[in-house]
Amino acid sequence: MGALILSAKKIGLIAGALVIAFAAYMIVNVVWKGAVPTIGMEKGEPRVVNLVTGEFKAETKDGQEIEAYRWDPGTIFVEKGEAVQLNIFGVNGQEHPFYIEGTDIKGTVQQGKETVVDVKFDKEGIYRLICSTHADTSTNGPMIAYIVVD
Repeated sequence: MGALILSAKKIGLIAGALVIAFAAYMIVNVVWKGAVPTIGMEKGEPRVVNLVTGEFKAETKDGQEIEAYRWDPGTIFVEKGEAVQLNIFGVNGQEHPFYIEGTDIKGTVQQGKETVVDVKFDKEGIYRLICSTHADTSTNGPMIAYIVVD
């Protein structure tokens, strides 16, 4: 039977691999706790999500002007039961009457003003924030944001 012979080089490589594995373990399990808010949140305060109304304009090859209205961001992720405050600022368009599908929440965002909506979803799913003025392509939409609750 051959004897196990470890050279200094092999010992160094094994020790280095162990140090790297331990460092990776520490980073993943001790230091990094996943996504954290970049702003301070007081305990019990709702998480604030800022949205704006936006407009895209373009001209086709034949000179026709086309436009589309959007919510930005277009997708928001929240936890089931999490208190969330949507602060929606009107940038483009005079006003955007909206509702959140599957809820009783309705409102209107006006240009140059901020509309604040407090929400808490008790069921998982995808809820659509829909501007009723721009509900489809015939009205320069769809102006829909998705609120993903899990």
